[in-house]
Parts: sequence; structure tokens; C-alpha cells
Amino acid sequence: MATVMPLVTTRILTQDRALTLRFAQETDVDLILQFTRELAEYERLSHEVVADADMLRRSLFDGHRAAEIVIAEYDGVPAGVALFFHNFSTFLGRPGLFLEDLFVKPSFRGKGIGRTLFLFLAKLAKERGCGRLEFSVLDWNEPAIEFYRKLGAKALHDWTVFRITGSDLVDLSKQFLSLQT
Repeated sequence: MATVMPLVTTRILTQDRALTLRFAQETDVDLILQFTRELAEYERLSHEVVADADMLRRSLFDGHRAAEIVIAEYDGVPAGVALFFHNFSTFLGRPGLFLEDLFVKPSFRGKGIGRTLFLFLAKLAKERGCGRLEFSVLDWNEPAIEFYRKLGAKALHDWTVFRITGSDLVDLSKQFLSLQT
């Protein structure tokens, strides 16, 4: 199933008339970068942010779009964001949605914005035929863990997340190249 990014800004209304959701557009790149930096600061990971506006523009809006973003606005002010992409489960034989980032600015917390974003992604996952919605949470982030548990999420204690980045990824790539004839 192909990911389809809306080409026009569509406002998704909620019961709270002050809160609207919309899919991000290319003109939102600076806002997306601002949200990314604020999230990284909250997660104590600011030192890991290397993204800039041009990188985000290329990855999110040029050609193959690596992810989709929903922006929450409260009284017309950007208040939260959810960045997600499709993955695939061979066990289910169906796509899934992976929530990479869910962030609500501190001054807007407690208004149901994060919950609304998450519920919207659950609805979107079902509409797109996805078999699951997955995400990772930092071990120390108890408020987020409790938030997701209240929504019915279950921690996968049998699984460990692995990651290969930077020079290690380059080295592995070179190892494959050395196997070619």
C-alpha cells in the first residue's frame, strides 16, 4: 500500500473547536525542525540532532516521502506534531504505522492534544489497512509510558531495539560492496 501525502492543507476538526489537525506541507519545514529540536531537548538528545531544513525538505517532500507528519494547532497556534511512516509485518501480512515522534509543546499539554493525535493515527492506520501501530518510548520517560498504557498500549518486553548509524553503517555497506564481483 503506497503512502499518499495530501497535496492540499485539509483541516481535520475535532470536538474541541480550538483544536485542529492537518497534514504538514513543504512550507512547514522550519516548524517541523523546531518541533524536532524541542523534542530532542525534552528527551535529552539535542546533541544527536543533525537534521536541517534542507534535509527535512528532501526527505519529507521531494520524490519518495520517507514519512508523514500531522500538525496539531490550538487556536491556530502550532501545538503538537506526530511524525510516522509505514512499516510491514510479515507475520500479519499487512502494513503497519510506526510513530516516530509524538510531541506536544509544554504550554499546550493537558488539553488532550497528544491523545487526539494518537487517536487520529489509530484511525488512519485502520483506514489504510494496517495491522498495528508501533512506537518506542525512552525507558525513563514515565509520563509517556503512562500515557500510552492508558490508551491500551502494551510494552514488548521480549524485544530489544537495535540501531546501526554513522560510520558503522558506512562500514557495513562497504563490506557488502567487497562481496560483489
